Amino acid sequence: MNATLRSAMQAAGLSPRQLAVRVGVSTKTVERWLADSELIPHARNREDAAQALGVDVEMLWPKSVAERVKTGADREIVRSYPYRSACPSTVWADLVGRANGELFFAGYTNYFLWTQQPAFAATLRAKAEAGCRVRFLVGDPEGEATRRREAVEGVALSVSTRIRMTLDELAKMGPVEGVEVRTSDAPDAASHIALSVFRFDDEALVTPHLARLVGHDSPLLHLKRYESGGMFDRFVEHAEELWVGAAAV
Repeated sequence: MNATLRSAMQAAGLSPRQLAVRVGVSTKTVERWLADSELIPHARNREDAAQALGVDVEMLWPKSVAERVKTGADREIVRSYPYRSACPSTVWADLVGRANGELFFAGYTNYFLWTQQPAFAATLRAKAEAGCRVRFLVGDPEGEATRRREAVEGVALSVSTRIRMTLDELAKMGPVEGVEVRTSDAPDAASHIALSVFRFDDEALVTPHLARLVGHDSPLLHLKRYESGGMFDRFVEHAEELWVGAAAV
């Protein structure tokens, strides 16, 4: 029996069925994990289960360590997705939920957060009231970079519309201490529109925008900080530089 997994599930308040839903496997699969401590799930399932339970993979399946040892900059890559839309919404929710000090949404529009995360405004307010710094950096809906990107994408839900959706949702929240909003302006807007950085304390989700593709069709990297000057720090420094040059809303 995998007693560590059972204890982690009890601490997280998750039944086998609930964990199965989070990971995307059957309830019977989770029950097999619980029954056999020698059974090691596939890497993707291990990561998703650990994410859902808020613990390290090595704690649940120590024997998996040799399989996933990484060195150098690679160790900061938790997971990669060929499309942003392939990253489960539960991953975003868990990262937001665990963050205590920094939430920085430096996507060019950020609108999908409001459509995919239930009660997102209430969550942001609660985080800010608990002392978490919450920042949104979006593009200028009237900016030249925005107009050029709209011409490239050629989709009905335009870039400027998606930005305004985010700004409208933030405006509905009213003034909230700890929540800051800025818009990037030229020349920084061009750098901003090409790369989205979403920070959750010492973890980040990063999307480089490819050619004519909209955000959800571009790849995504899940990063976790392990060392100074690593991949996490490089991308966060990029977002912070854009923030400094942005205009307050």
